[in-house]
Amino acid sequence: MAAPLMDIAVSRNGRRVLNVWFGILVVFLYAPLGLLLMFSFNDNNLPVFPLRGFTTDAYEAFAANAELRASVVTSAKVAAVSSALAVLLGLLAAIVLVRRHVFGKSVASALLLSPLIVPYIALAIGLLVFFNEASVSPGLATIVMGHVVLSIPYTILILVPRLARLDVRLEEASRDLGAGVFQTFRLITFPLILPALVSAYLVAFVLSFDEIVVASFIAGDATTFPLYLFSQLRFPTLLPQVIAVACIVMAASVLILVGAEIARRVAERRLLGEQAAEPVP
Repeated sequence: MAAPLMDIAVSRNGRRVLNVWFGILVVFLYAPLGLLLMFSFNDNNLPVFPLRGFTTDAYEAFAANAELRASVVTSAKVAAVSSALAVLLGLLAAIVLVRRHVFGKSVASALLLSPLIVPYIALAIGLLVFFNEASVSPGLATIVMGHVVLSIPYTILILVPRLARLDVRLEEASRDLGAGVFQTFRLITFPLILPALVSAYLVAFVLSFDEIVVASFIAGDATTFPLYLFSQLRFPTLLPQVIAVACIVMAASVLILVGAEIARRVAERRLLGEQAAEPVP
């Protein structure tokens, strides 16, 4: 009788290999960010070793650089507006995909998710041609519209699973008790999918804030932070400021994402606790 096969992933050597491989991935992903933070406090215009000394001049110069601060504010405004629009449109699309039986649902889903597989450079050229043909002047509005196109697939991928997990009988019971469609959404559906909405908004915000390929084609005279960052990399004297603001943005992104994840888990645990506490009829 043949001996039972052992799963290599749960064996002792398998776990060691997986732990080592995971450590390598973590170092590969986060070592560049650690170096960036280190060089932001280095007393040198160039990010090279050996380190010359500790200084906060780069952060002080960033605080005094009005043009750099304006580019960060511009990116934040564009990301805030485009993310809100992407979440709204993604929510409407997710409701149709999950709750409605429509003809060609698979085709519509493929079209909505197509920006994930289409190269950004192709999308940027297509948007540029479209705006030119529509006589829309490039600027902040075109950047917002372009980022909405890029962000919608991510919002759909986050919202569809959450809506699919939501028991449709809760909505049906609400309507049976006399609530209208919008009242049911406001009182039942919206609170239950709120953590997913927050997650979708944050993902879209970070995607929009960091995007440069599409923005470089349709920005016009507007300057977002990634565009300013790319344009200033060729000036060594401004490089420390760019590194400093990159560290600030990175730290803010980490804090926001960690806070959102904690809030999402707390909300889900509260929801599960309320459902478990409900009396069984």
